[in-house]
Amino acid sequence: MYRATTLRRAISSIRRNNHQTPTKIHRQFSSIPTEPTTSTTSETRKYIGYSILLAACGAATYYSFPFPENAKHKRAHLFRYAPLPEDLHTVSNWSGTHQVHTRTFLQPESILELEKAVQSVPEGGQKLRPVGSGLSPNGVGLSRAGMLNLGLMDNVLDVDLGKKTVRVQAGIRVQQLVDHIKQFGLTLQNFASIREQQIGGILQVGAHGTGARLPPIDEQVIAMKLVTPGKGTLELSKEKDPELFHLARVGLGGLGVVAEVTLQCVDRQELVEHTYVSNMTEIKKNHKKLLSENKHVKYLYIPYTDSVVVVTCNPVSKWSRPKNFKPKYTKDEAIQHVRDLYKDSLEKYRVSPDTGIDELSFTELRDKILALDPLNDEHVIKVNEAEAEFWKKSEGYRVGWSDEILGFDCGGQQWVSETCFPAGTLAKPNMKDLEYIEKLKELIEKQRIPAPAPIEQRWTARSTSPMSPAYSSREDDIFSWVGIIMYLPTSDPRQRKQITEEFFHYRFLTQTKLWDSYSAYEHWAKIEIPKDKDEVVDLQARLRKRFPVDAYNKARRELDPNQILSNNMLEKLFPLSEAV
Repeated sequence: MYRATTLRRAISSIRRNNHQTPTKIHRQFSSIPTEPTTSTTSETRKYIGYSILLAACGAATYYSFPFPENAKHKRAHLFRYAPLPEDLHTVSNWSGTHQVHTRTFLQPESILELEKAVQSVPEGGQKLRPVGSGLSPNGVGLSRAGMLNLGLMDNVLDVDLGKKTVRVQAGIRVQQLVDHIKQFGLTLQNFASIREQQIGGILQVGAHGTGARLPPIDEQVIAMKLVTPGKGTLELSKEKDPELFHLARVGLGGLGVVAEVTLQCVDRQELVEHTYVSNMTEIKKNHKKLLSENKHVKYLYIPYTDSVVVVTCNPVSKWSRPKNFKPKYTKDEAIQHVRDLYKDSLEKYRVSPDTGIDELSFTELRDKILALDPLNDEHVIKVNEAEAEFWKKSEGYRVGWSDEILGFDCGGQQWVSETCFPAGTLAKPNMKDLEYIEKLKELIEKQRIPAPAPIEQRWTARSTSPMSPAYSSREDDIFSWVGIIMYLPTSDPRQRKQITEEFFHYRFLTQTKLWDSYSAYEHWAKIEIPKDKDEVVDLQARLRKRFPVDAYNKARRELDPNQILSNNMLEKLFPLSEAV
């Protein structure tokens, strides 16, 4: 039988098994990795801290998400609930930005159980919204009417060395998958910043890595098995129903439950990562070269400074180490400026000093400093300047396997908004991507937004999945992805509420001043639903300009006629009343 899992039980399981290898029975819905991975002591402390913070978020439901009207905030209210009944589960996404209470949270252990779960829901009955690891900042997989998670369907089913393909159950996590196939000398073509996502989830929201020659992750899918309420289990590929296959690769969980996926892999190879600090003047001179000559490249902009952290990754076989290169600073020297700022800030805000400051990582220090006064623009500017100094002293090279190198420490809990827009072709970039950043930084400085670092910019080739923000029918097109953030470095409800309001103001300004001018659309895992009905209508109209809404809704009607896989977000984005 499938299992109903509560977040409270998951938290207690995390605490019990902090230093143990979890068994299959203990694998629960959580963004904390369920398989042991190589980590530093600071990373271990970080995940323990996240677990505690997640528990706090589960105990306090305090959000009413503001969406500004006329550049002003709606007030967010603090809701209080009576004690939850024993059979009511609280499920929160990783950042604690969205949570729901539900009496139904199913975890089938086989495709047969999954099929029975989907087919057994009567017309007009409960919903079973597919949810993955809960990493999406917007909670796209959450539904108080009921959820279904494939965390117990996480097996590698087949590896074809000749074709370099792997067939897996969709509940397997990315890290779990790459750890398994590396024994065959294989890996995935590209990665997002983190590895805790379930394969089904990372595909359905159109996630991506970076590299202007490399497409988003959905392009690695060559076949999939989709369990639908209306038409049973479908096997889809480019050869079997190619139109539905391409639509369902980025299906937002609304067309069926992705049960199995066949992925095109590549040979595992060592990469060399080079991290250094540049500035916008130099970036403009070298932008085309950086995009075309590096397999992977991203820029990390630091607001209120001219610093641009450039991170490139290339195969070791095509790289020759600069002669006599030697880091100018040790790791301790690089981080010392940030430590000093933390100590000075503790004194300024009359907060008792922490013990073990010298053991904290850079991201841990940044969270702690920001938490002292996260919405004070002068304070945030000082933090950003310290971060710029840290990166200037951290220039260097790192060699490792691609599944080890292609990641990024994103810091703690945070609000994120990420947009995707066309950037020309690899042979002829239109430079709109850099213009977008310049306009964004001008907006931040003019409005004195307490914007922390980084503003992250990445690139991908086009996707052939019509629901991908990077979809294009032109093979040579490239797309830029730009992410803005605000950290949630505290579990205090009032402070988190204030940060949430400020973030939505920040996001609203970027939307009204930039998005339409650059044909920018939000990543499906970051899009938020406005509270105002007129703004919902405007959002629906925007989406119709970019995505095949009618085709998507037509498929939803056929594959899920009673909308049991839907949730409020999907119904607001794609109202079925408009389907033709």
